[in-house]
Amino acid sequence: MLQQLSIYAENRKGTMQHITEILKKADVNILGSVTNDSAEYGIIRMVVSEAGRAVEALTKEGYLCRTTEVIGVQIQDRPGALDDLLKALYNSNVDVNYLYLSFDRDSAMPIIVLHTDDIMEVEACLAAKGFSCKDGAAGQA
Repeated sequence: MLQQLSIYAENRKGTMQHITEILKKADVNILGSVTNDSAEYGIIRMVVSEAGRAVEALTKEGYLCRTTEVIGVQIQDRPGALDDLLKALYNSNVDVNYLYLSFDRDSAMPIIVLHTDDIMEVEACLAAKGFSCKDGAAGQA
C-alpha cells in the first residue's frame, strides 16, 4: 500500500507552485500526481516520499490535507498493459474510483496508482493474477 496525499486548494494562479515550493523546503519528493479542479477549488492527489512531513508542512501553511491508502501496481511499458490491468479488475468485479500514472524509480517501469473501496482485498486479488503491487518502501512509486 502507498500513502497518497490529498490537498484541497483554491483554484488560482500560483497555487500549485506554492505547494511545490513548500514540499521542496520540507525535502519531500513528488513521486506521482494528478489534479482535479473546479471553478473555485481543486484536489491535488500526490504520492510523495514523506507523507507525514508533507501534511505537516502544508497544514502549517494553511492547506487542508489528508492521507489515503492507494495501490501502486507495476505494469509493463507496452501498448495494452493498462487495459490488461483494468480487465483483470473488471473481471474481478472491482470498481476503481480513480487512477493516475507514476513510475518505479528503481526499474523505470510504469506504476498505476489506483484507489478502490477495499485496498487489501484488491491487492490480494491483483497478486493472485500475477500483478506486482508496490508499497511505500520498495521501489517507491
